[in-house]
Amino acid sequence: MKKHIFSVFFIFLSFFAKATHERAGEIIYEHIEGLKYKITIITYTYSPSPADRPALTILWGDATYSELPRIEITEITNEIQRNVYEGEHTYAAPGVFKLSVEDPNRNAGIVNIPNSVNIPFYIETVLIINPFLGPNNSVVLLNPPLDYGCVNRLYVHNPAAYDPDGDSISYKLVVCKGGGGQPIPGYVYPNLVDESNPGFFSIDPYSGDLVWDSPTIQGEYNVAFIIEEWRQGQRIAYVTRDLQIQVVACSNNPPEIITISDTCINAGDSLNFQVTATDPDGDVVTLSATGSPFLQEVSPAILTPSNPVPGNINAIGKFKWKTDCSHVRKNPHPVYFKAIDNDPQVNLSSYKTLYIKVVGPAPVNPMAVPLGNSILVSWEKNNCENVKGYNIYRKNSYFGFFPEHCEIGVPDYTGYTKIAQVVGINNLNYTDDENGNGLIHGIQYCYMITAIFSDGVEGYATEEVCALLKRDLPIITNVSIETTDVNTGSIYIAWSKPTELDTIIIPGPFEYRLQRKDNTPGSQFTVIATFDSLNDTIFFDGSLDTRDLQYKYQVDLWTVNPDNTFFIGSSAVSPSIFISIDPTDKALNLSWNNDVPWINESYEVYRKIPWLSDDFVLIGTSLTPNYTDTGLENGKAYCYKIKTIGKYSAPGLINPIINYSQENCGSPIDKVPPCPPNLNVETNCTDFINYLNWSPYPDTCMEDSIYFKIYWAPSQDEDYQLVYTTGPAIFDFAYNPDPPTIVGCFSITALDTMHNESMPSNIVCIDIDECGNIWFPNVFTPNNDQWNNFFQADSVSSIKQFRLTIFNRWGTVVYETEDPYFKWDGKDQQNKKECSPGSYFYEGLVTVYTLRGPVDKKIRGSVTLLR
Repeated sequence: MKKHIFSVFFIFLSFFAKATHERAGEIIYEHIEGLKYKITIITYTYSPSPADRPALTILWGDATYSELPRIEITEITNEIQRNVYEGEHTYAAPGVFKLSVEDPNRNAGIVNIPNSVNIPFYIETVLIINPFLGPNNSVVLLNPPLDYGCVNRLYVHNPAAYDPDGDSISYKLVVCKGGGGQPIPGYVYPNLVDESNPGFFSIDPYSGDLVWDSPTIQGEYNVAFIIEEWRQGQRIAYVTRDLQIQVVACSNNPPEIITISDTCINAGDSLNFQVTATDPDGDVVTLSATGSPFLQEVSPAILTPSNPVPGNINAIGKFKWKTDCSHVRKNPHPVYFKAIDNDPQVNLSSYKTLYIKVVGPAPVNPMAVPLGNSILVSWEKNNCENVKGYNIYRKNSYFGFFPEHCEIGVPDYTGYTKIAQVVGINNLNYTDDENGNGLIHGIQYCYMITAIFSDGVEGYATEEVCALLKRDLPIITNVSIETTDVNTGSIYIAWSKPTELDTIIIPGPFEYRLQRKDNTPGSQFTVIATFDSLNDTIFFDGSLDTRDLQYKYQVDLWTVNPDNTFFIGSSAVSPSIFISIDPTDKALNLSWNNDVPWINESYEVYRKIPWLSDDFVLIGTSLTPNYTDTGLENGKAYCYKIKTIGKYSAPGLINPIINYSQENCGSPIDKVPPCPPNLNVETNCTDFINYLNWSPYPDTCMEDSIYFKIYWAPSQDEDYQLVYTTGPAIFDFAYNPDPPTIVGCFSITALDTMHNESMPSNIVCIDIDECGNIWFPNVFTPNNDQWNNFFQADSVSSIKQFRLTIFNRWGTVVYETEDPYFKWDGKDQQNKKECSPGSYFYEGLVTVYTLRGPVDKKIRGSVTLLR
């Protein structure tokens, strides 16, 4: 039934084809609820046309269609009218839907569309319903898609796109489309009409300014571009605008607009500035403004004394906007200023886009209060009622961050890390206990808080607030390797005593219990020493395997009153610095742990060369726990140890904190494969041989003593097989397989003396067509004169199977063979008698190897036998 209705519809359209004159338009939509949307079609047409369109058919993109009635007509000029069609549609499920409208033809005479009067007008919009991204409203284009330009004058158009949801938008040129949504045959961009003088033609992907510099031929031009919407990095929709530009000959110049640059403002503050439009030719100019600030439901912007602002040579307006918290969003609000003159030849326009970022205020009165081994962070309720929650950031020292103008959130360069997010405007505190593990004594913890708004954007950060845990527990400061040995290694351990221990609430006497564990599987903390004085804070741990094992220490604090012995608390676990070595070619990669409770700020790397000296020498420093020592000799031993330099961020503790790793030795080994060679292949079609040659040392690689492996695959779909390994310093190879074939794909790898194999080279494939197909002569003379004595095939290569039958003109078989290298001497194969001169016919089947695998080819022809 639907198919029948469509047929009637298109018959109806074809009746009016010569009278319909579509010029420009677009399709937009608005989300109503659930899967229901309101669709609006906007077109600009030739008013006197008898084929007026009271309704337009829209394809919904879900295999259904509707006829939308026109709800509004606006006369733009005596010959141009704006038409608005509306309707609603409910989709059955989420998905991607292309909404499209097609009208039989455009207006006649469009310069860059051949035979435009008979070319359908087509526009489309894509709607993506994604429940994970939320409902969406399309962009609304506030400037009309009809504009004027002058020959040899810069032309600029801006659609003034407004996204009601505040999504990011971008712009992209596309070709105009015709019947069935296909690109119009012969369509070219306007600047390419005059091939002798093509000008610059493009659209700014960010601002939407369409620039043509400069038209050279009068007439009407149509261009199309899409406005894409982006949310969370995904494209969620686009609208196609089909725009018509009328270029005329004139001496007019467009007006000029002067105003402020892009700006930023705190929500709740007022923004006021002046905008001036001036016409260089002295024409009367009118200034108007539109865009997101003017379309806000709460406290919209205004342009005074009116919008548009009338003027003489100058039109001066004042932009005023009392911003509100509801204006805070991730993307800035665009303001589109337009100035148009009243020149009697043609009215020219100019555009300027201004972006205004409205930023949310910071929470006020932040506080950080230590509670045991945690810190309570609190703040006051944000003034903006549309706040959805708060982000909490932390750093283990004070930075001194004061945000620049429009610097929202907490930038990475501060060293702060987001540790939590609380949901709800009335949730005004967070307890930081390192996810239940407890914070570290001796660290100054600093915090900043930001408010989160509806689309995830953050406002300004609070001032930094810092707190220290009460120093009522021991704080380890040193775990330093004194001696490296398998049996007699030793470690120096030191800690700071608890200077803020409340001895009234917890009276002594006190006892430290030093615990140790190593990194072997199943190792548990074990008490290795006890101390009955709070001033006893140093211990040398000996008889250890400090070469191969890493050790961790923890100091427990107990009260040992006979009447009330109990555990008070522990220091943070503190490991020794353990250095690992990864050998590579002429270098050693050093790395070590940095999981200490204090802050290591730098590292010094010491090296000993046992075969030259017994002394460790400083060879470099690093700000990260890794270092590469280069320029070494492969196979020679080098020994290293690391000196760490750090501190606690809290005052009153030892500074700097110096610790050493164990000593560790390693030898560089060449584990770096050579670079892949560059392969070339040349084919000898006479001998059916492929000659391979290669360049072994690309510019980015060092020379090495290398061998090469040659790999071959019979076709593109088969696995490669190793066919040969060269000797050293050989850079070519002739491949002639049995049975002979030129078909196949080649790749090679390089090997160094340590048998490190490179990545494969480029792949070169040779197909059967490289040497042509098998062919046969059309005459032969078996008279033993050494010339053309046999009828035989030429270009016999890459043949898997062969079958040939030769018969005379009466259909009698005189010769049969399955040998592609056959030689027929003109004798009957059965009786060995010479065949009579004349024409003979042959047919057969040859199966040849190709890159796609074996392929059967029929062979058929005739040959003349002469004697």
